[in-house]
Amino acid sequence: MLALALLGIAAILLLIFTFMRRRSPGSFRLIEAYERLNRSVGLAVENGTRLHISLGRGSLLTTRGGSALAALAMLRRLAERTSVSDRPPIVTSGDASLAILSQDTLQSGYRAAGAEEQYRFTTGRLTGLTPFSFAAGAIPTIHDEYVSTNILLGDFGSEAALLAEASDRENTSLIAASDDLAAQSIFYASAQEPLIGEELYAAGAYVGAGAAHEASLTVQDILRWLIILALLIGAGLKFLGAPI
Repeated sequence: MLALALLGIAAILLLIFTFMRRRSPGSFRLIEAYERLNRSVGLAVENGTRLHISLGRGSLLTTRGGSALAALAMLRRLAERTSVSDRPPIVTSGDASLAILSQDTLQSGYRAAGAEEQYRFTTGRLTGLTPFSFAAGAIPTIHDEYVSTNILLGDFGSEAALLAEASDRENTSLIAASDDLAAQSIFYASAQEPLIGEELYAAGAYVGAGAAHEASLTVQDILRWLIILALLIGAGLKFLGAPI
């Protein structure tokens, strides 16, 4: 019941703040990785290079798929912005359902830009169904597809080191974040501007994916403070000897 109540509160707050954001867009704190990402999109279109976006291998049927959903929100906007490029972005993933969704998201981005005829389903790829086969299948994309920027957002494990090394060997920009501690430590050491913690879930808002994504950041802050308040109240009651 508590989980349902929190879900209901979050949904109501999201609707309210989405309406408010549509009327008055807000401002965000500077996150250098997203600034670099927005610059990389423009440079890729101008230079005739492409973006490689990897969504990881988190199944959407488990809690590990949350980070992939955040990356998909970003992907649609990036596909729309790069639809005029001679070399469209390539998306790799390590889960079958995620690969299908990436193809659908790419197509939606092209459709929104009025360039659906340029969409090719081969740009959304399933490169492997195990962690290291997924990484091994994605590495040739980094080496052979004229990639200028690698964007790794999603559920990765230790195989992230292989992707980070491939990006470094090609001297390409690396923008990366993961919900896994092992991958986070790798990306922190490898990426020029690593994304830390919940910054991963702000991807949609920072690339202009819509008012709902901007509102979600405000809702996250409110829920975070509610949890902090609940912890403080619980600690105080425990200190006073009240039954919890």
